[in-house]
Amino acid sequence: MRETDPAALYRHGLRLLLEKDMDGWVALCADDAVLEFPFAPEGYPRRVAGRAAIAAYLRDYPDHIDLRAIPHLKIHRTDAPDTVVVEMRATGRIVATGAPYEMAYVVVVTVADGRITHYRDYWNPLAVPASLSEAKAG
Repeated sequence: MRETDPAALYRHGLRLLLEKDMDGWVALCADDAVLEFPFAPEGYPRRVAGRAAIAAYLRDYPDHIDLRAIPHLKIHRTDAPDTVVVEMRATGRIVATGAPYEMAYVVVVTVADGRITHYRDYWNPLAVPASLSEAKAG
């Protein structure tokens, strides 16, 4: 049975990311899902539309970031039952350099029929480690 509760679906998605199961995470998305990154800096996409494009976007994520833990997670329900707002902090390592990775996020997620339809991620581009930018450029 497919999870339809947005908070439970998001938690499941985090487990998949920690397991480096990008295909599993992409499978949580609707065919026409949209990821948005309003604060993305130059060189990073601000919008990724469609499951195939999302798969391509996430394919090499574990090659760049070794996500190891989500030490802070707070999921807020909204007055829209299909939408949650998530505050979280992720930690791990930058694969290319071994440098620590730590990023705070605020994410707005909308779910329909057990699939993510819209994922707006307000991550902080000022916190992108220089080593990650260099690794992605190389």
